[in-house]
Amino acid sequence: MAKLDINVPFETDQPTIVVDVDPQQPLPRGRHRFQLEVVDDSGNVSAPDVIDVIVADRERPTAVLNGPSIADLGKPFELTGARSFDIGGEIKAYRFTYLGPNLR
Repeated sequence: MAKLDINVPFETDQPTIVVDVDPQQPLPRGRHRFQLEVVDDSGNVSAPDVIDVIVADRERPTAVLNGPSIADLGKPFELTGARSFDIGGEIKAYRFTYLGPNLR
C-alpha cells in the first residue's frame, strides 16, 4: 500500500498502487485530486494526467456536479447532477446554488 502525502510524489516500478488511508484520519468527504507522471528508460518524463476521486459517505447521498470548465460569455450552459448517488437509496431532489464569482 502507498502512503500518499499532499504534493509529495510516490515513485514505484509498478503501474498500480493501493492508496493507504488511516482509519483515524480518513480523507474527508468530497473530491480529492491525484496525478500520475511516468518516466521511460531514457529518463523522459510524461506530461501529468490528473483525476478527481470522490470520497463518499455510505449513509448520506453524494453530490457530483459536472459542467463546462469554460462557458461562452452571454451564452447558456448546462450543469448536471446526474452522476450524484445514494448508496442504498435514491436521489429525490437536486439543489443547485450559484455562489458568486471565485475571487481566488
